[in-house]
Amino acid sequence: MTAKKLPDNLHRDTLAVRAGIEPSQYGENSEALYLTSSFVQPDAETARKRFANEEDGYTYSRVGNPTVTGMEQRLAALEGTESAMATSSGMSAVLLLGMGLLRAGDHVVCSQSVFGSTLRLFAVEFAKFGVETTFVSQTDVAQWRAALKPNTKLFFAETPTNPLTDICDIAALAEVAHAGGALLAVDNCFCTPALQRPVEFGADFVIHSGTKYLDGQGRVVAGAICCSHKYVNDVFWPINRTAGMVLSPFNAWVVTKGMETLAIRMRAQCDSALALAQWLEKQPNVAHVYYPGLASHPQHELAMRQQTGLGGAVVSFDVRASDVAQGRRRAFHVIDSTQVCSVTTNLGDTKTTIAHPATTSHGRLTEVQRQAAGIGQGLIRVAMGLEHLGDIQADLARGLQQLDALQ
Repeated sequence: MTAKKLPDNLHRDTLAVRAGIEPSQYGENSEALYLTSSFVQPDAETARKRFANEEDGYTYSRVGNPTVTGMEQRLAALEGTESAMATSSGMSAVLLLGMGLLRAGDHVVCSQSVFGSTLRLFAVEFAKFGVETTFVSQTDVAQWRAALKPNTKLFFAETPTNPLTDICDIAALAEVAHAGGALLAVDNCFCTPALQRPVEFGADFVIHSGTKYLDGQGRVVAGAICCSHKYVNDVFWPINRTAGMVLSPFNAWVVTKGMETLAIRMRAQCDSALALAQWLEKQPNVAHVYYPGLASHPQHELAMRQQTGLGGAVVSFDVRASDVAQGRRRAFHVIDSTQVCSVTTNLGDTKTTIAHPATTSHGRLTEVQRQAAGIGQGLIRVAMGLEHLGDIQADLARGLQQLDALQ
């Protein structure tokens, strides 16, 4: 069946529902799920051509699968890139990026505030293969410029950062990177293309953990790199075909369906996150709130320009404490006192989640690395879901109001 061709210049909300591969001969309205490891070829010569990449066609799901292709096309349409490469997780997307772009002797400049596993991947794992990484302030463009070397191949940032919601100036970093002959990759997990399209500000690669808001209900693990056709076809696809960091068809189908409600979920979660952040600022046992939608956030104006006027759905805050040990005890008490929030490090779910970053997502970092990233023991991260705001406020108030009675 030949589907109607979509018109050009459709809004992102429409692309989130309509972009993807054409229906099969059966004309299904909901995208088909192709649960197959291999594909039967009409004859030996066709098989030869397809395995040699001389002719388009599916051969084996490690190489390509129609359901995965549909997810890639939809995400690329939302991000405004020519193409996308789906991977088995967000971290495998970062790994694939490094394997495709970096060689022994190359240099990377990376934000010191990135997700803990990303930081470790660059600092420890890539270092084993002769790739050097310099970690710099997320927000100080001068540090990025000063870190440039003749062998710098890549700038890597996420914005907002996890969990302190620091914002980098994507356009400024792109200018510095390109002037130095480097490429810029931006992790867009927190904002998604519903809020922010990094390529519009000069980024060369957009990284996703589809596990988060793209799925939106905490069901599957997925990742992707969005970029040009050339990089997908000539750089990343051959590696993924060999190394097997591929996304399963079922997970791709779940993420594809999740993207259909991405925009309305993100708007609702952002609205609740802003209201929660404003409420937290008024709580006597909260020392500091980290949320780009607040006027008190140091990069508030930049965030509003880059993020379509919305602050995102993640709010972090420090509990008031006199020392490090008390900070951890008090943070644990607030987390353990919740009865609605899910105590889990995942985010982007319809269910509000709460976590202690210093002992979970950033627990494998050294204390020096945690301090450099600003991850204190009294820090709590809340990723807003779709529950009633008042119920989440009451859930947090239960523990916060008891802190004065703790030692």
